[in-house]
Amino acid sequence: MITHTSPLAGPRSLPRPFWMLWLGIVVNRAGAMVQPFLSVYLTRVQGFGIGETGAVMAAFGVGSVLSHVVAGRLADRFGRRVTLTGGMLATSASMVLMGAATGFAFVAVTAFLLGLTIESYRPASQAMVADLVPPSVRPRAYGLLFWGVNLGYAVAMVAGGWFADHGATAMFGVNAAVAVAFAVLVWRAVPESRPTEPVGGAWRSVLRDPVMLAFSVVTTAYGALYAQAFTTLPLAMAGQGISGTHFGLVMALNGVLIVAVQPLAGRRLSRLDPNRVLAAGTAVVATGFALTAFVHDAGGLAVTVVVWTAGEIAVAGSIPTIVSLLAPPTLQGTYAGVSGMSWSVGAVLAPVLGSLLLPSGPGPLWGGVGVVGMTAAFGAVALGGPVRRRAAFL
Repeated sequence: MITHTSPLAGPRSLPRPFWMLWLGIVVNRAGAMVQPFLSVYLTRVQGFGIGETGAVMAAFGVGSVLSHVVAGRLADRFGRRVTLTGGMLATSASMVLMGAATGFAFVAVTAFLLGLTIESYRPASQAMVADLVPPSVRPRAYGLLFWGVNLGYAVAMVAGGWFADHGATAMFGVNAAVAVAFAVLVWRAVPESRPTEPVGGAWRSVLRDPVMLAFSVVTTAYGALYAQAFTTLPLAMAGQGISGTHFGLVMALNGVLIVAVQPLAGRRLSRLDPNRVLAAGTAVVATGFALTAFVHDAGGLAVTVVVWTAGEIAVAGSIPTIVSLLAPPTLQGTYAGVSGMSWSVGAVLAPVLGSLLLPSGPGPLWGGVGVVGMTAAFGAVALGGPVRRRAAFL
């Protein structure tokens, strides 16, 4: 069993188990085509109306929010490798069940189960990186995981689009197969990394940690900011007369920039204080969305996407790095799960915020979204001192 890596550990290279984990995440995300096309499947194949589709997606969302805290706790209790492998096998089974399900009630139940399992790898993998990689290298490692997710996602979007048009049910089988492949790769190539110390009072530890609770609020606010890209932004741009085709092409810039820029940027950003990187990145994301108030065509939208994507790249490695610094070695999974749940709660709040502000016009809408983001950025600055003091004890 691998014990917790000393923060004074030698070279700035990343260990082989990390790269096996990274490879597994890329493979898994390359086949993760069900989630982005789930609503299409529900309407085209299952024949559900808007209300039924929304209810099923809500069931999936509830399961996804819960999955972070459940998987995070399991990763600390039973081990990172066991949780990740078991979670992916459960995801595969849920995929098969949902692909075979008919009728609203059965589909809704399987959607909840799928949501509960599909994100289970995130807190387990985040905790595993904290175990394997010294603090000085974690921003780069977490940034590379973010890059791998987006690299795989680009493949999944192309493949999923084809399956959505030519055989939507088959995509459940493909997604199930890659989940099993991820599980097998981790089980065979990534050793268990959980510290051997006993784990107890996990939830009490989090609830009694004011710095982590405050950071969770910052994470929630950032989630509510960033998720506007996939909730309110499409509606607002349609209102500006930007076609769906042009909107999709512009939004593709986000993935292209991440794949092209993140590895180089991540290496440079890893040398900086993660709280300051988070604050600066969040402020850039907030600025990008605030500038959307002045967008009238696809060209203007492209400029704003470039701006907030630059901020997103900075934020990607900083949030999990800060969580890993705040968490005790034996509770890395629990803290990662709470952080993931906080982001998911923000994503749930995003359409609520957007729907409240959208009728007021572009200025109040994107100005309000920008204020939320700047508040999160100031929160990250305020927490810099406490986080640095906690990190000094590692």
